[in-house]
Amino acid sequence: MTDLPRAKLSGTVLKELPEEPRDVPLGPAVHPAAPERGSKIAEFRPRSEMPPGKPIKIAIKTKGKILLIPPGDILAVEAEGNYVLLRRATDSHLLRESISTMAEKLEAYGFIRIHRSALVNGSSVDEIHPGTSGEYMLRIAGGRQYMVSRTYKNNLKSLAHAWIGTQTFADE
Repeated sequence: MTDLPRAKLSGTVLKELPEEPRDVPLGPAVHPAAPERGSKIAEFRPRSEMPPGKPIKIAIKTKGKILLIPPGDILAVEAEGNYVLLRRATDSHLLRESISTMAEKLEAYGFIRIHRSALVNGSSVDEIHPGTSGEYMLRIAGGRQYMVSRTYKNNLKSLAHAWIGTQTFADE
């Protein structure tokens, strides 16, 4: 802030405005003695968290209606040509969407790509069995098994925060 008189543009004539009181403390963003704190404001990024108390749901359009389902209810997503099959424990839904688009949309909810035609909910994975030629078999809740291709085996690292008694997949 400078000590120059405040002015207002009115047509082409500048008019002086009355001085504002100076006894109000300035915040860190406009305080001239704190330029390093002001630079932190430029780094602000909005939080991606949901407001507390608001349930997280995924909306899907199926059979002429829109269903709101919790992401934890979805066990896996499988490619079916130009469609994807969204599998839940109780039912499944065929949606007109690509598997790549579903992978992008569901990544934030803990879904991982395990094959070019399959995504699984990381929280529904029960077991991982190594195969003979570098692939893995993955068993999810309910007993269904999926093959994890060698291309996507590194994605399995995100299934656990700690690997005890075993090497991680990239170290093998």
